[in-house]
Amino acid sequence: MEEINLKDLFSYFFSKIAIMIVVTLLVVFGSCIYALFFQKSLYSSYTTLVLTRASDGSNDSSITQNDITLNQKLVSTYRVIIKSRRIINQVIDNLKLDYTVAELSSRINVTTESDTELIRISVTDEDPALARDIADEIASVFGKEIIEIYSIQNVSVIDYAEEAVNPYNVNIIKQTLIALAAGIVLSCGIIFAMFYFDTTIISTEEVEQKIGLPVLGAVPKSNYLKNNNKKKSGSKQNISKGETR
Repeated sequence: MEEINLKDLFSYFFSKIAIMIVVTLLVVFGSCIYALFFQKSLYSSYTTLVLTRASDGSNDSSITQNDITLNQKLVSTYRVIIKSRRIINQVIDNLKLDYTVAELSSRINVTTESDTELIRISVTDEDPALARDIADEIASVFGKEIIEIYSIQNVSVIDYAEEAVNPYNVNIIKQTLIALAAGIVLSCGIIFAMFYFDTTIISTEEVEQKIGLPVLGAVPKSNYLKNNNKKKSGSKQNISKGETR
């Protein structure tokens, strides 16, 4: 592998700074255009449930360690039930949604806090009001179905969903900073590739390195011939103008 002279590399980068600026600005501009005009805004709302003591008709409302252990074991099962076709189909019918079960299920995220009995049902949608309604409806349907499935009533709503004000997936400042970093990396990659594949010899040191022989002499670049040719060309033009006159 050919060795790279870091001094030459940095000099090359400095000489191509205009390319870096242009590429970075194009990436940032493209990111802003996409975020403002093409990216779909998605809103997220969530409902929080807690598993309580199972109601058995007795007057004793105290929660025992057995209740806590049972609820913690049921949390994982409840997460699966929430996204089941049995629940999703009822939500679609109740809200008259134009979604399939798979489409609505992909918009639902069910999470739990470790070692707790809390379940969070998050829903994302392009309509913030609809996301809120779906989250609340899922909680409502799930609470009723649990009574039929397990013959117990141990689910209560802690937080009802609220309508989101701002989309969660659009952040102009954050996306601009990411695009800026990506533009710098991309432009550096382009310039490095140009440097690596550039076979132009620009110094006597490179000649000695490539052919393995010392350079005996070098002819400096001169603009004498170029300037002399311009003078001759100008003189000829003046002569021709004098002849025409």
